[in-house]
Amino acid sequence: MALGTLALGLVIGVVRLRRDGRMRETATDKPADVLTEGQIGAPLGERATLVQFSTAFCQPCRATRRILTEVAELVPGVAHVEIDAESRLDLVRQLDILRTPTVLVLDRSGKITKTASGQPRKADVLAALGTAVSQEPDEM
Repeated sequence: MALGTLALGLVIGVVRLRRDGRMRETATDKPADVLTEGQIGAPLGERATLVQFSTAFCQPCRATRRILTEVAELVPGVAHVEIDAESRLDLVRQLDILRTPTVLVLDRSGKITKTASGQPRKADVLAALGTAVSQEPDEM
């Protein structure tokens, strides 16, 4: 019995490690969510927006904040907005956010293009931004 519990815990841990912080496409079976400046409480970036849902005592949230701030400073026209999940439960429920940190990558119109639960790697955030920014119209 104990061996079975240990094996199950190991499998769950390995699966979580492999998925943690990975950028994923938004679900194709539902219409894409679009967030407005009013919903996130800040202006959208000219090219893309990184939205981070955090909680006060979340250690990975601090590291995620640092990564997203660096990326927003590195890529022109990208904004980083951090939202306290506990104070915005309406939005958390609407977007089906289950844990913090959760990162949403929005294109210039506010459409969610990628999501990540857990602390993402900087390279993954840059790649996700490349996808969001490449969807821009040619006229600028």
